[in-house]
Amino acid sequence: MKKIQIVIIFLFIGLMGCSSKPDVIHYNASYSASGDNLVYVINHGWHTGFVIPSTVLYQKLPELKNRFGNTPYLEIGWGDKGFYQAKEITTGLTLRAIFWPTESVMHVVSVSEDIEKAFLQSDTAVLYLTDNELNALALFISGSFYFDKQKNIVKLKRGLYGNSQFYQAVGDYYMFNTCNKWTAKGLKSFGMDIMTTFKLSASSIMEYLKDYKKDIAEEPSEKVFH
Repeated sequence: MKKIQIVIIFLFIGLMGCSSKPDVIHYNASYSASGDNLVYVINHGWHTGFVIPSTVLYQKLPELKNRFGNTPYLEIGWGDKGFYQAKEITTGLTLRAIFWPTESVMHVVSVSEDIEKAFLQSDTAVLYLTDNELNALALFISGSFYFDKQKNIVKLKRGLYGNSQFYQAVGDYYMFNTCNKWTAKGLKSFGMDIMTTFKLSASSIMEYLKDYKKDIAEEPSEKVFH
């Protein structure tokens, strides 16, 4: 038993020394819940991510416009390189993604304007962002991509579904730095009052948004999220 405890302690110490990037954008205001820009949080069960207007990301990542053209929205997710890109999920891949620090990737998907239809099988939350809030989220997302020496993002495999693509990302994926913590960092980057440390599961993200909706609904505002 003592040997197991020692292993766990060393594992914990080792993981705490891993890269926890990408970093939260320091936004000096609280989320307004009253902007005209629609952003969606999508829950795929294990994994959460954002659907964001493409134009704001194209301004910061023009390579995405070359790849995805005039699509109105892009779905963006961050996750473990091996687990995310795998055609078949095995126990070994799952355990390695959780317990062993691994490289990360961005998953980018072209999305039509009919977002609710596109994600009919997924739990979604809709948020209303001001231009400044949307720009802060776009800064966080663009900062999640890895840039090579020529300042270009690095294209990897084709994505999982639809018109999609993987790209190299920054940061290590491990049990304390998950795809859902990445989503929490994105929410915090435009002023949502969220503690990112333990937002490691998809359910923790969606429960937070549901609770936030209940709290904000008591305040005078025409737009919150659905």
